[in-house]
This record gives sequence, structure tokens and C-alpha cells, in this order.
Amino acid sequence: MKILLLSTYEKTGGAAIAAQRLLKALNANGVEATMLCRRNLSWWRGKPQSWSSIWERAVVFCNTLSRKRLWSVDIANCGQDVTKTREFREADVIHLHWVSQGFLSLRTIEKIVRSGKRVVWTMHDEWALDTIYHYTYGTEDQQCRMARRVFEQKHAIYSLGRITFVTCSKWLRDISRRKPLAEGQEVVAIPNCIDANLFRPTPHERRKRILFVAQNVNDVRKGMRYLEQVERMFKEQEGGAKYEFIALGRDIPYISDVRKMAELYASMDLFVTPSLQDNLPNTIMEAMACGIPCVGFNVGGIPEMIDHKVNGYVARYEDAEDLAQGIRYALDEENHGRLAEAAREKVLRCYSEEAVAQQYIDCYKS
Repeated sequence: MKILLLSTYEKTGGAAIAAQRLLKALNANGVEATMLCRRNLSWWRGKPQSWSSIWERAVVFCNTLSRKRLWSVDIANCGQDVTKTREFREADVIHLHWVSQGFLSLRTIEKIVRSGKRVVWTMHDEWALDTIYHYTYGTEDQQCRMARRVFEQKHAIYSLGRITFVTCSKWLRDISRRKPLAEGQEVVAIPNCIDANLFRPTPHERRKRILFVAQNVNDVRKGMRYLEQVERMFKEQEGGAKYEFIALGRDIPYISDVRKMAELYASMDLFVTPSLQDNLPNTIMEAMACGIPCVGFNVGGIPEMIDHKVNGYVARYEDAEDLAQGIRYALDEENHGRLAEAAREKVLRCYSEEAVAQQYIDCYKS
């Protein structure tokens, strides 16, 4: 059985990292898998594939005359025809991941479905079963002509054959099953995996260092303002010297070297994620694999990863006071060691490469 994974990016962003980890896990567990990304392919007369993303952005802007959601929506009006590649012809299963921003057009997705090959689509956000939005947080009153048109195109494509949609969290699975585009399709939940040999605990001096990671700290959905509120609380109430907050993307530049990233996690004492909507964050998994307790809001797939007061703390949604309380609880000397041990144990039990790869193998064969 040959599997072809499709991902817009090779290493940039959480979805690409998850796809790469799955590729490695599949090959390590007896599956012949390969991947095509936007950088592997040309668009027109040898032009880089990214030109199709620029064209798509131009169409979005011309229709909305707004920059506000320029990169948070996709209309998939152009892209690369991967069905012409050798990898596609030889594959038994076509496994889509995050394929937006000019990689796959809706026309190409239609050709993939029409090919008769087994199609699996891992949803790293809501786009595959929604209209043009990757996340519907804050979009309730922003449906437009483009959204209706893309919905109709997707509905026509999905009626041509069955696709197995895989969500990384049970939260997204339950949301997706209720969407009109999911009618007649299979939607299951399989988590991402992680290399627990790379991300592992490292002995270090405890200094109550707290890490926050986001590819774009200015994304409202990432909840940076709540972390800033917590920082102000600690500064006003406790003098600020007791805790050291480090935000990747704000205090230190983005780290692309995965080994350096693993070392950064392992040097911390706590990971906090104030996200207001999220699927199954790789960052939480990475921190837990390093034996770092995590604190986050009770939203999305976060409470599926963080077990309240077992391996971290699940704070009330949008409650900065409770987020601060969670940080205090997790860093307390009586709790920290127990939480850290449980965090690592859960990753080994639920998110190991072997465990997740086997779930996907069963999915391919079903």
C-alpha cells in the first residue's frame, strides 16, 4: 500500500509539522509513504507555486476590499494539478493535510475524488468542511458571496465520492459532523503524533520559567492579551520577580531547528496556552513530551490533552484570574513533579508515533 501525503508547506506551521511527523511514523511502521508540498512543484512555465497564492489573495481582496481576513480565508481558485505527477499515479491512498493558499484548487480536489483512489483528509482546522474560513471563531456575521460559492463547489465535489475526514481532536470531530458538508461522509478523530525520543525531559534547575509559543502572537485567536493580563497581575500582586514569562515570537525569534526547540521546552518549568479556539496544539504535546505541565483555557481540543490537575490545569474560558491560578497551582512545589510525570506518561500512551500510525493504517484499510 502506497500513501501520498499532500501538504502546502513542508515545515512551516503546526499542520506541516504534524504531516511530517506522520510521514516519518508511517515509514517507520512498514508503510510506503511519500509527500508532495507546494515547493516541490512549479505552477506555470516554471514559476514558483507561491504565485498561485498571490493570485488567490488578489481575488480575495478584490471581492472584499479588506485586508482584515486576507490570510484567514481561502477560496482555492487556483493551484497545482498533482494528479499529473508520478507520485499520484502510483499511490493507493491520497492523504490530504493543510492544502490551502494556492497549493490545491477545488478543481484539483475534484479530480482527486474522481480518480477513484481512496481519499483521506486530515483537518487541521475547519476549512475542509466549512466555506472559506479556516476557523469560524468571530465569523458568524461575515458570510459573503464568496463563501456561498465555495460551499456550493465543495458540496458538488463531495457528492462524487466518499472521503474520510480525520480531525486531530474530538472537539473538531463533533463540530464537523454537524456541518452540512459532512453529510454522507465519514468523520473520525485521530490525534497527531510526536517523536518522544526527541522531545523528552532534561534535568534543569527550576526557576519558574513559563513558555508561550505561537507562530503569530498577534493573532487574536491565540489569546496573547490574556497572558499579558496575567503578567500584569503577577507584577502588581507579587512583584513580578517570582515568575519569568518567555513568549516565542515576542521575546525571542521563531526557532526552526526542531532540536533547539526541544531543548527550549525541556529548559522550561511550565507551558501556557491562552488560545481562544484551537484544535489539538502541537505545542502542548511537545511541552508534555518534555515533562512540562501545561495550562490552558477550557476550549477546543485543549481539555482533551490537559487533564485538569492531573498533568496541568484547565482554566475557565477567557478568565485571566483562573489562568493565573492555574499557573500558581502547576508551579507549586507540591504539585509540579506529579504533573510533570503524568504529562510525559500521557504523551507516551496517546501520541506515540507507533500508536498514531496504526490508527491511520487501519483508516487506510477500512
